[in-house]
Amino acid sequence: MGNTEGTDISRRQAVQAVAAGAAWIGAAPALRAAVTGPPAQPALALVSRHLQWTTADHGVAVAQAAGFPAIIWTVRRGAHIDASNVRTELPRIVARTRAAGLAVPMLITPISDAQSESVEPILAAMAEQGISLYRAGAPRYRYDAPFQPQYDDFRRKLAGLAKLNEKHGVTAAFHTHAYADSIGGSAWDLWMLMNDLDPRWVGLNYDIGHVMAKGGAGWRESIRAVSPYLHSVSIKDFRWEKLSQVPPGQWPWRTRLVPPGEGMVNFGDFFRYLQATGFGGPMETYYEYLVQVPGVAQPFDMLGTDFGKWQLTIPEAAFVALLQRDVQFYQRLWTTALTTPPPPPFSVKAD
Repeated sequence: MGNTEGTDISRRQAVQAVAAGAAWIGAAPALRAAVTGPPAQPALALVSRHLQWTTADHGVAVAQAAGFPAIIWTVRRGAHIDASNVRTELPRIVARTRAAGLAVPMLITPISDAQSESVEPILAAMAEQGISLYRAGAPRYRYDAPFQPQYDDFRRKLAGLAKLNEKHGVTAAFHTHAYADSIGGSAWDLWMLMNDLDPRWVGLNYDIGHVMAKGGAGWRESIRAVSPYLHSVSIKDFRWEKLSQVPPGQWPWRTRLVPPGEGMVNFGDFFRYLQATGFGGPMETYYEYLVQVPGVAQPFDMLGTDFGKWQLTIPEAAFVALLQRDVQFYQRLWTTALTTPPPPPFSVKAD
């Protein structure tokens, strides 16, 4: 039960998982790659948020056992790596990850512009480790003020961050959150604010779950528009649920994140697009849903919370099995997308 040095994972399991996952790792992540045959599966990376119930060292073994070829480590408060110790902890954890045969294709950071706290130490530390991509966060809309001045302000900040990234030789990939007031939830607005900047230094981390929750089938257009700026993707599934009881006058529909394959995300067409363009990854893999584990009374939240606070309340072997389930789902869907033609064009009319 969730101790930080758990023994549920055997050395044999880890070796088998690495062997199975090795075929998933394509060439080094690139903005575009020439496609000379069936495209390699981009590096499917476990986001370290899901390892914050244990130590970073043991988390590497968990990722191995689950079949992941990569980990995306987080540098921010509540994570294994805090910005205050990034110069010492990032090299140690990256070395441990790579020694286990796993890649570290990018980082998740609290950076939003060139004035963000600890931005220079984080960028310098990642550059020293040969990590050239990091996830950044866009600001929120103010609905009580005109949008154009907000756009102008953020465009200036993007330009400043792009200049700083060029200095360090790194790239910011802004996440497309679907929160009601997030700039970038539909991807269009983020792209319009950066499309006169060099995509070597700034771009998008395209979250297909969030983009579809925000704009439904409109992802087909937005992903093509942002294509030159597409550095990484995040994969998760969701569905709309109508609540039976809400306060009078309140909209009853809510977004529910669910295990992949149980929701509304069109992974088949999404993967076919990535394959057609030679996308090289990485793919952030998230588990932002509740699960019911036999023998455990309460549903378990796979997203968890901060390092040092989160306690694993299900058997570690069950947790690893849940990670493996999604790894196998995405692997199967990627292979199927290579050989299955797309469905007829989308229609808003029912048959």
